[in-house]
Amino acid sequence: MSMKNNWQHRWRKVKSSMVSGLCLTCAVVVIAPLALLLFSLVKKGASSLDLNFFTQLPKAAGEIGGGMANAMVGSLVLLGLAAAVGVPIGVLGGIYLSEFGGRRLSWAVRFAADILNGTPSIVWGIVIWALVVVPITGFSAYAGGLALGFMMIPIVIRTTEEMLAMVPNGYREAAYALGIPRWRIVLHVVLKTASRGVITGILLAGARVIGETAPLLFTALGNNFWSHNLSEPINAMTLQIFNYANSPFPDQNRQAWAGALVLILFALALNVGVRIMTRGSAPHLVK
Repeated sequence: MSMKNNWQHRWRKVKSSMVSGLCLTCAVVVIAPLALLLFSLVKKGASSLDLNFFTQLPKAAGEIGGGMANAMVGSLVLLGLAAAVGVPIGVLGGIYLSEFGGRRLSWAVRFAADILNGTPSIVWGIVIWALVVVPITGFSAYAGGLALGFMMIPIVIRTTEEMLAMVPNGYREAAYALGIPRWRIVLHVVLKTASRGVITGILLAGARVIGETAPLLFTALGNNFWSHNLSEPINAMTLQIFNYANSPFPDQNRQAWAGALVLILFALALNVGVRIMTRGSAPHLVK
């Protein structure tokens, strides 16, 4: 009997080692292409970064040098416009689903948000192009920000709803017992308690839309100069990278790698900021 138990124990260890090895192999297969891509990006992009890249405008085709200063500022402008559209609607939608929505209407809103969240970004660009760009006969920063803002809405709605749902009902019941109006409970108790999670969802939505190119091709178009009017075309990092990557000139290809690296580092900084902000937030919700 002891020999049988010993054999079964060794067989379980063999199976455990085999499964662990299989999981490790799968992880390496998945991570290896990403690691190679990041290595190539850092190798080609870091060597192309200099002060001119961050301070100068793009040079004319064929000329060596220049930078993406206007594109970096343009990306931040578009992100700000997108947040002005997507954050208020998304947060209010998440509050409604969590605190006020009826069963049927809430289901319909959630279903629509999930469908919109999976909609290809180029579709958003075509929709805004048809509804905004064509009627006003012009590309603009407003149109680009609107397209990115609509992409942020379903992400912010779902994350806000989930964060508010994590707030214990005891918080709400204690506030009701004190005679506090419902709207004040939502704003000052529920939303404040879940504020870190809500901000996390907003930052993640921003990190996602900052790297979009397709909707901006139909809305913002791009501009090699400083944009002083939001009703005119504006440049963005993704647009400049797209144009430079398709350029026949090696210097512009080099700057495309540098721009891609800067964009990746910016998205990484947003995600690291999210991790830092949300560290320890779960215990805060259940205290």
